[in-house]
Amino acid sequence: MRTLSKVGLLLAMLGALLGLAAPASAQPSAAGQRSSKAASDPGRVSIIKAEGLIDPVLADFIDSSISAGERTSVIAVVIQLDSAGSVVSPARLTRLARHLHDARVPVAVWVGPSGSRAIGGAAQLAGAAELVGLAPGARLGKTGSLDIPRSLLQPTFRAALDGLRDSTVNDKDARRLKISPDREAAVIGQFIIDLDGVKTREVKKDGRTVREPVSVPVFSALPVQDQLFHTVASPPAAYLLFVIGLSLIVFELFTAGVGVAGLVGAGCFVLSCYGLAVLPTRPLGIALLVLAIFGFSIDVQTGVPRVWSGIGFVTLVAGSVTLYDGLGLSWIALLVGIVGTSAFMVAGMPAMVRTRFSTPTIGREWMIGEEGEAVTNVSPDGVVRVRGALWRARTNRATPIDLHGSVRVVEVDGLLLEVEPLEGGAIDYREKRRGDDPGDAPGDGAPHDADVVLVDGRPLDS
Repeated sequence: MRTLSKVGLLLAMLGALLGLAAPASAQPSAAGQRSSKAASDPGRVSIIKAEGLIDPVLADFIDSSISAGERTSVIAVVIQLDSAGSVVSPARLTRLARHLHDARVPVAVWVGPSGSRAIGGAAQLAGAAELVGLAPGARLGKTGSLDIPRSLLQPTFRAALDGLRDSTVNDKDARRLKISPDREAAVIGQFIIDLDGVKTREVKKDGRTVREPVSVPVFSALPVQDQLFHTVASPPAAYLLFVIGLSLIVFELFTAGVGVAGLVGAGCFVLSCYGLAVLPTRPLGIALLVLAIFGFSIDVQTGVPRVWSGIGFVTLVAGSVTLYDGLGLSWIALLVGIVGTSAFMVAGMPAMVRTRFSTPTIGREWMIGEEGEAVTNVSPDGVVRVRGALWRARTNRATPIDLHGSVRVVEVDGLLLEVEPLEGGAIDYREKRRGDDPGDAPGDGAPHDADVVLVDGRPLDS
């Protein structure tokens, strides 16, 4: 029995030793699996698209994207940049550049695709990134006076700053100046393979061996609501929304419609005010645009260009050209704004106003019998002025009406007035003569019916 107890005790001790050894042997196995999984994870590269002027919306988006990259431990954050400059304050641009420079994750800038540019404040922001690349056909430079400290710029960018202050460089010049890596980056995939930590592989394409990234690129862009405000803050959008909004508000005031044009115009005006507040605008330019719409409005009811229409056109051109300080409008935006607004206010608005106030719902009987003046020869068509408004007219008699001749409206046909001369015209078919009454003898002192001319049922005064 004593022997059996010793054997049992020995077996128990052996089991305990095996139990202790089993976890020790299992731990290296689990760690090895995690190490193998980490080695097989290619990682992610965050790519954010930054297009247009660097305004508060875009600056906040870049800032938050870098912060998100720091939290999620991505390999790098790449800004795909296409910007003509910055409209944020120097202090805000400096804070953003400092975040790029001091970020816990590498931040690179790729100016692309072909035809893109990084100008002014956008070029300074690119200089603060760890790595800069340009697509063929892209441009970088015209930094102007620095808004950010030189210490935030990369050494190679600082060395080339004198040549970048007033001019731009292409991708070949950037590689020669050591601003960008010494290899072409036509697409962003070719650019990110130069980033530290990005895993690549070699593949054969068209008979030659090339490297391509294995790390996963994750693209992001502005959310829809932010994109709306970013678009509104672009120079052409803010300008066009401003003139369109004012024109529609004036249209609503003149036509007294159901309010749709007024609501749309008010919406355009509010959005344009946000854009103009963000952009560097001149108060003089805004005042000239308002004066232009006011000048056009004075002549809306006349239907033809007058002095105020000329004043409106001149101030519209001047206001469009001088609206922005340091920013220019494309010729397409100027053409749409100047020609479109002038045509709408000079030709479109008067026609709409005449249509509105000549419909049967408003009543047009008041025009029958109204007298006016011919502003052109009416033979048989022309233009007349009735109560200060110009109308297309046609004579309903064989007798033409000369310039400045007096006319009377006898019928309204849509937007066309049928008129007759006050004197000297042939008798219209609408005029009816009453026959002689046999009971009335000539010379009895009563007016003879044959001598009375009725116009629209009323006697025509001699």
